[in-house]
Amino acid sequence: MTQDGTAAPQLDAEAPLAEMPEITLPWPDETELAKPEPLAVEPEAVMAAENFEPFTRVRSGKEERLSSELLVVFPQDEAEFPIRKKFVDRFESLSSIETLADDDDNLAQLAARAREDEELLGELLRTYGYYDGRVFRSVTGADADSGGNGEKKPEVRFDILPGEQYRFGAIALGDLLQAPDAEDLRKAFEIWPGDPVLADKIVEENFDLDKALGETGYPFAKIGEPDLLIDHDRQEGDLTLPVTHGGKYRFGAIVSKQPKFLSSRHLQEIARFKPGETYRRSDEMDLRRAIVATGLVSTVTITPREVQPPVGAQPGTVEMDVDVIKAPLRTIAGSLGYGTGEGFRAEVSWEHRNFFPPEGALRVRGVAGTREQLAGVTFRRNNFRGRDRILTLDAYASTVKRDAYDARTTSLTGSYERVSTLLFQKPLTWSVGFEVLATDEKAPNTTDARQTYFIGALPMSVGIDSSDNLLDPTKGFRLSARVSPEVSVQSGNKSTYVRAQLDASGYIPVGKKAVIAGRARAATIVGAPLDDIALSRRLYAGGGGSVRGYSYQGVGPRNAENDPSGGRSLVEFSLEARVKTGFMGGALSVVPFIDAGAVDEGTMPGFKDMRFGAGIGVRYATSFGPIRVDIATPLNSRPGDPPVAVYVGLGQAF
Repeated sequence: MTQDGTAAPQLDAEAPLAEMPEITLPWPDETELAKPEPLAVEPEAVMAAENFEPFTRVRSGKEERLSSELLVVFPQDEAEFPIRKKFVDRFESLSSIETLADDDDNLAQLAARAREDEELLGELLRTYGYYDGRVFRSVTGADADSGGNGEKKPEVRFDILPGEQYRFGAIALGDLLQAPDAEDLRKAFEIWPGDPVLADKIVEENFDLDKALGETGYPFAKIGEPDLLIDHDRQEGDLTLPVTHGGKYRFGAIVSKQPKFLSSRHLQEIARFKPGETYRRSDEMDLRRAIVATGLVSTVTITPREVQPPVGAQPGTVEMDVDVIKAPLRTIAGSLGYGTGEGFRAEVSWEHRNFFPPEGALRVRGVAGTREQLAGVTFRRNNFRGRDRILTLDAYASTVKRDAYDARTTSLTGSYERVSTLLFQKPLTWSVGFEVLATDEKAPNTTDARQTYFIGALPMSVGIDSSDNLLDPTKGFRLSARVSPEVSVQSGNKSTYVRAQLDASGYIPVGKKAVIAGRARAATIVGAPLDDIALSRRLYAGGGGSVRGYSYQGVGPRNAENDPSGGRSLVEFSLEARVKTGFMGGALSVVPFIDAGAVDEGTMPGFKDMRFGAGIGVRYATSFGPIRVDIATPLNSRPGDPPVAVYVGLGQAF
């Protein structure tokens, strides 16, 4: 059928058309076509000159220009947005415009970064509780009336209407209020209804609550992810923090999973807690660090295990299961070097750090050199009858040729001491010990006969440390005293005397980049004349840990051959400025210094023959302490003193 209702002509598919059939099409004006959607205006096309109703109040507000490309505008009344300075500082540190700024930036690049910063500003407003805040962005580019070359540098302007700051509404903390210490634990979470909704505060108080739970006896406590429900009608946020306190517990026994390697008893000796004390997570972490510090293990796992559940307000008991993975226990070490005044020196050692479990180390060492030979064996037990207490027994035989003496010595020494470590720097340290030795010695370069001394000593020391760092102190002071009563027998002649030494050092920060450090030392030997004291037991000064610029033992009395002969009293002083530089990421410091020292044959320190040395050093800060290189020269040298001396070491000079 055609459109007018008549029958359509019948066509023979095999016959050619005699004439074309009539086809009727509507005129285009009568056809309705779908209209295209209007294109959205690009945000970058909106210029600052356009009028916006909300801008009326802000445009005359408080401007904060962060750079030539970035301007932020706040309401004039600071009470409407009291956190403006903190807000601007945080935005500036995160802004894409600021962090990616380049002199070659074009308008398109700046506009793209402006969109990112607009989102950032919105997030920051919500971070500080301004959930109704609005941010208006405008980007300007070419300006024909700006003068010069007819162009103005692209600029982004953000106008901010913060709105009202939301407050916390309801606060739900899981089963925290059912804990035995519910009141104290709730105080640890310092967010209350009516406080401003601050995202950072939620994170901070989450951490504080977790710490409080861990430090007051809750080893199984768990805190889930916080959920903040914002109600725009009330302008409040309801906070839900799923807390499970898990019950309160006390420490029980420490149980070693490898008792033949590190026994449970030994682990209890190095722990800073005892059975029956309230569980504290910091004590558990401290035990883990102490076990790692032994050097015997590579991995430590400590797991609290319930052995008695809590009953009402009565805490339960947890035993601490300790499992470790052993580290390599044997070490072979060697060194080869040359030093002025020392010649060539080679040293090799073998050590097994757990030869006598637990923590009983055996070390065998040998030295071969042009001026020193030694063979020795050392037994050391760390954490012996207490944390950081070390028992050491050492036996050795040596031949030493110094400028001051030529000695052949056989010795047995022992000590028991409480030491500071990098893990735990102690305000009080002490040491007691003994020395038994036979030494056959003479002054070098002389025809004097060798003399044999049999010496027994009981050295004791005590130290007070208020400095802030063991290897690189910047403030505080240190005091130490050492006393050693000694008996010396030589050719039937018996002498008794006391060696005493006092050390003091102080550290004063100057600004943020400098430390003034000073040191003083005084020592004396009383009770015997100088000739009855073996050359190796006398007092000497000079060298890297003494008066820099002079050779080792190079300060003090000398014999007819101009070799050091030692004395019975000593004084030393050092003053240096440790100044940080901006080089190598701030790790490099320069250290100008001056040292002074004198040695006297009498028992009272004298100053009449004071020697001075001065120089400069560099320090390179590392994670394990500064590497030290000092270059010094004598200021009032004597014949035989070196013109320059170089010292290398780990840690500061004092």
